[in-house]
Amino acid sequence: MTKMLLFGWALGVGLAGLAAIRAKFEEDVIPTSKGDLTITFLGHGSLMMRYADKVIQVDPVAQEADYGRLPKADLVLITHDHYDHLDPEALARVRKPGSEVVASRSCEGKVEGAVIMSNGETHTALGLDIAAVPAYNILHKRPDGAPFHPRGEGNGYIVTFGDKRVYIAGDSENTAEMKALRDIDVAFLPMNLPYTMTPEMVADAARAIRPKILYPYHYGETRVAKLVELLEGERDVEVRIRNLK
Repeated sequence: MTKMLLFGWALGVGLAGLAAIRAKFEEDVIPTSKGDLTITFLGHGSLMMRYADKVIQVDPVAQEADYGRLPKADLVLITHDHYDHLDPEALARVRKPGSEVVASRSCEGKVEGAVIMSNGETHTALGLDIAAVPAYNILHKRPDGAPFHPRGEGNGYIVTFGDKRVYIAGDSENTAEMKALRDIDVAFLPMNLPYTMTPEMVADAARAIRPKILYPYHYGETRVAKLVELLEGERDVEVRIRNLK
């Protein structure tokens, strides 16, 4: 980050806020054809992305970060309405005048002013192309037989940053729609039993999608080392482990 960009960023979030971000959270920088995408790993399903002087917050949840010390969002993406993804308190703290919120069908009527995207729809925000991918269970179910995440209610999102496509899967298993995705540069795949995928299911999805970088996220107590073992021979898929319990 250049000195001028750093100065501008510090003005926006405050020197204390910038220091807090760097001290507490891991960050990766993904180069794109239109500038760097900086991804901050807040925890569980919560991510922050900075790109072209804009801030994108994904599933902000107060348990994962003090959003009063983080920059306000130009765009918020909400994958579904479960408490660990849709947190009204965190959402209120991260919004500012002009913030756009994109949410799944399950959030309809629960987020004021949100753009509701159904599975398969596309939308443009901040000049970014956003595609809503179905996110649902095919195996893991509640004791009454209902899936933890029914089809049609939740979204994953593919967001295009310059020449890079980033897939944030939300709470899903290795569905046919997920495994049909191609040209994904960065993928966030959930691995939290019993609600989403096993390491074997994530590995199966990764072998189909073949993202250049794979981040298991929302993984709780699931053993991430198992996923690394399963994908050890897949040289074109780089598994990156970050603190996303």
